[in-house]
Amino acid sequence: MIGARRLALANFWVAITAFGVAAAMALMQALSRADLALPWRTPKMYYLSVTAHGVLMALIFTTFFIMGLGYVVTERSLDRPIKLRRVGWASFGLALLGTLLAAWAILWGKATVLYTFYPPLKAHPAFYIGAALLVIGSWGWSWVIIHTYLTWKRENPGARTPLPVHGYMTTIIVWILATIGVAAEVVLLLIPWSLGITEKIDPILARILFWWFGHPLVYFWLLPAYVIWYTMTPRIAGGKLFSDPLARLVFVLFILLSTPVGFHHQFLDPGVRAGWKFFHSFNTQWILFPSFVTAFTVIASFEVAGRLKGKKGWFDWLGALPWGNPAFSSVALSMIIFAIGGFGGAINAAYGMNAMIHNTAWVQGHFHLTVGTAVALSFMGIAYYLLPRLTGRELELSLLARIQPYLWFMGMLLFSVSNHLTGLAGMPRRIYQFDYGGSEIADQWVAGTGISALGGVLLFASALCFVAVMFGTGFAGKKAQPQPIEFAEPLETPNNKAQILDKFWIWVLIAVVLIMAAYAWPIGEHLATPRFGSRGYSPF
Repeated sequence: MIGARRLALANFWVAITAFGVAAAMALMQALSRADLALPWRTPKMYYLSVTAHGVLMALIFTTFFIMGLGYVVTERSLDRPIKLRRVGWASFGLALLGTLLAAWAILWGKATVLYTFYPPLKAHPAFYIGAALLVIGSWGWSWVIIHTYLTWKRENPGARTPLPVHGYMTTIIVWILATIGVAAEVVLLLIPWSLGITEKIDPILARILFWWFGHPLVYFWLLPAYVIWYTMTPRIAGGKLFSDPLARLVFVLFILLSTPVGFHHQFLDPGVRAGWKFFHSFNTQWILFPSFVTAFTVIASFEVAGRLKGKKGWFDWLGALPWGNPAFSSVALSMIIFAIGGFGGAINAAYGMNAMIHNTAWVQGHFHLTVGTAVALSFMGIAYYLLPRLTGRELELSLLARIQPYLWFMGMLLFSVSNHLTGLAGMPRRIYQFDYGGSEIADQWVAGTGISALGGVLLFASALCFVAVMFGTGFAGKKAQPQPIEFAEPLETPNNKAQILDKFWIWVLIAVVLIMAAYAWPIGEHLATPRFGSRGYSPF
């Protein structure tokens, strides 16, 4: 059992609580968009729930879960105690305080600015201050992991960085590089504006700084899922990792390519020249490559597991995999969904095709396949594996745990495919009423919104199963001898192969150059143009 158990569990419980609240908000949205006569259905409640769901699920659940998992992965794979544990607790306290401030502002209707908090939509200062504290807390966590790793390096000169820590160091590098943008936006623009220190704000500059952070944020979510896929799931499946060097290459490619991609979210925005948008679009297409490599490597690892169990046919090894184990089935199903979402992402990032689906229901369908399943379902799956080992309790409600990933899979297919189709038919996203006075075009969306609502119900049922299993295990599970946390061994020991992939300073320097190339000139161009600013607007 790891020494940082309490610190890891504290982060996990915040994440699970945020997940439960966010899931309830999502159900209300799905039913509301199907135009059901809910007793609490009002524009104010709808947009409040959209904001709460996005912030709690995409920022709070993910960040706290990633921090908790980071403590487990680092301490276990380095086989040494976490350093600076007091800093870890202080960072957790700051991040929790920020979460409570932001949650208060949202749930009391004082920050209905949606997950992206674009100005001139204006929130209470507590929301922006809370966001800043969350980021500062995550920086403290990052330093704890980095310091622990550097201490291990001094104690083990010449040793290869364990793959789980290699993946987490990549995660931290991507996170720090990305949060520079949002920190500048929040501290220099949003907080002074919300406090009345400045009267107006530049919405275009704020959007540029947000998307400096906003798309790399996706990889901050995804990289820990890749750590799970590469280093833990093959072991759970009973096999070995197909290739350690390929995994390291994938992590390094994310350091290089994660950040200079943000303008593909601003294809229809003024203020950024077409050439820069195309440059970011080009980089976004490149970042598909490491995901293709991951699909090959992880599926090959699963095949190895089946072969080790004696299967010799082309596909009979699939049946030998532990599909009844939620720690495995969650990841396997999330990978299937992620493959579908990845192809849709290529359309989002295509400079010509993006205009077809921009601000339609297609977009919410897409990111629920990627973030909402590839990441969230992987995190849920590994929680089934980790929680009994961290608490020393048996997994409770095991039947619910086994069916939960399949409920999520079916619900997400219904929800997301219907949103993709209605988006192609023109249905907008983030819209409370979309009947357009009985328009014939809007009539085409009715069946899709009904199917989407059914998917939302299944997703909520799945979320309830997960939360029930987690709290049932953590607080009512039978005491048991905790099993060790184990990582997958590679088929072939990497030895000294591709040691340059462990030299993070090289890849950070190249990444910084790419970020400067992608943002310094366009931001400078924007600041040199006449800018008039906008006053704040609070719709409710």
